[in-house]
Amino acid sequence: MIYLYAKAVHIIFVICWMAGLFYMPRLFIYHTEAKDKGVEAYAILHKQFTIMENRLWWVITTPAMYITIASALVMLHFNPALLSMGWMQFKLAFVVGLIFYHFKSQQIMYILRDEKSTWTSGQLRMWNEVSTIILFAIVFLVILKSTLNWIFGVLGLLGLAILLMVLIKLYKKYRQSKGEKV
Repeated sequence: MIYLYAKAVHIIFVICWMAGLFYMPRLFIYHTEAKDKGVEAYAILHKQFTIMENRLWWVITTPAMYITIASALVMLHFNPALLSMGWMQFKLAFVVGLIFYHFKSQQIMYILRDEKSTWTSGQLRMWNEVSTIILFAIVFLVILKSTLNWIFGVLGLLGLAILLMVLIKLYKKYRQSKGEKV
C-alpha cells in the first residue's frame, strides 16, 4: 500500500518538477531578450524576472525534485528488485542527467541574476529542449521496458531531437523575417 502511495506522489511531483524545468528556460529566454528593450525597461524587467525565476525555482521546481527523488527511494526500498532491471538502470542514468540539467539551470538563473550571462536566446531555446528529450527517454523506458522497444524509442527520441532543432531554426528564420531580433 505504501508503495502505491509513493508511486502516486512520485508521478504528481515528476509532473511538477518537469513543469518547472519546462518553464524556467522560457523565463531565461525572456530575461535575456529583455536586454533589447532599453536600459530603463531592462532594469525593471530584470528585477521582475529575477523574482519570478526565484519563486518558480525555490517554491515549485526544487521542492518537486526532492519529493520526486524521495518518493522514488521509497518505491525502491519496497521493491529493490527494480534496480536489477536493465530498463531501470537506463532510466536512472537519464534521471541523473535530469538532475544535472536541474542544477545547470540553477546556475544559469544565478548568472542571469548577476547579469553575467553569455547565453543567447537561441542557445537558451536549445537548452529548453534538453529536458523534453530526457523526459521522452524516461517515459519510453518506463512504458516499453524491453530492449528492442527501447531501441526504437531511442531512435524516435533522436528523431524528435532533430525535429526540435529544425523547428527551432525555422522559428528563428520566421522571427527574422518579421524583423524581430534573435
